[in-house]
Amino acid sequence: MMNEINQANWSLDANPADATSADATKLLPDIAAAKAAQRGVLQWVGMRNVRAPLLIAASSGAAAERVAASVDVYVNLTDADARGIHMSRLYLLLESLAEVPVSSQSLRDLLGRLIESQAGLADAARIVLRFDLMLRRRALKSQLSGWKAYPVRMDARLGADGLRVQQELRIAYSSTCPMSAALSRQIQREHFEHHFGQSSQVPVSAVAEWLEQESGLAATPHAQRSQAVLNLSWQPDVANWPVLALIDQVEQALATPVQTAVKRIDEQTFARLNAENLMFCEDAARRVATVLRGVPSLADFEVDVAHFESLHAHDAVAVAVR
Repeated sequence: MMNEINQANWSLDANPADATSADATKLLPDIAAAKAAQRGVLQWVGMRNVRAPLLIAASSGAAAERVAASVDVYVNLTDADARGIHMSRLYLLLESLAEVPVSSQSLRDLLGRLIESQAGLADAARIVLRFDLMLRRRALKSQLSGWKAYPVRMDARLGADGLRVQQELRIAYSSTCPMSAALSRQIQREHFEHHFGQSSQVPVSAVAEWLEQESGLAATPHAQRSQAVLNLSWQPDVANWPVLALIDQVEQALATPVQTAVKRIDEQTFARLNAENLMFCEDAARRVATVLRGVPSLADFEVDVAHFESLHAHDAVAVAVR
């Protein structure tokens, strides 16, 4: 009798961490291991918005840097009778994201371990990473520079058809409306003719001085911050994704990326670039799509550009797909 009482007290009061794994399994119930009340396989089961650090290299050969990320992690549940998966095992395996730089191989390894952790319950795994890629960007003319954030979303899946990696990359730029620019030029001409129309000859210096005055500016075209969303499907044999090079190429094609720290000479140069690159959303989508068609490591892509109009209360959008 005394032995039974002592055993009961130990079961209630002992710290499970002091027991062996076998003892802890006996003492603590595992309801998730029970048979499901209703049969059915599930495509994905897991956790969403797990906060975790990642090691990210912006380009091949660059030093990896730690960034804060939001992570979704899933496996499928192929056993129709199983009530649940081993979810805590998924969480613990995410530790590797802070230890090994993210690449196609590291994601393949992690996804494989996620499947193995389920002891036969799953044959596919998925992980979604959301983070900001922070890049230091130089000003257009001066020696100033500042940090710019490029939001990234990565969706990696491993299953019977192998590894699939998709990336979503957001790039901000400025767009000036060609129609608004044409209408502004017309008003400017009328303004000029009204001011100098009575003179048969106008000195160049007088026109130049008039143009520099605030009263010499009759209209300005509308411009707005804009965004290109790149949805990229990479070839499965790509070891490292050339994200930095891709950002540089897209910003060069658009010619008007938003700036960080600037001096007046930088702001003036930015105004000139906007005048030289008047863009409807259709123009911007074609520019970006042309860049992506020249990237051999891309299997497919979708470009979605949005001009957050200052004239209208709605956005102007264009989509290009390969």
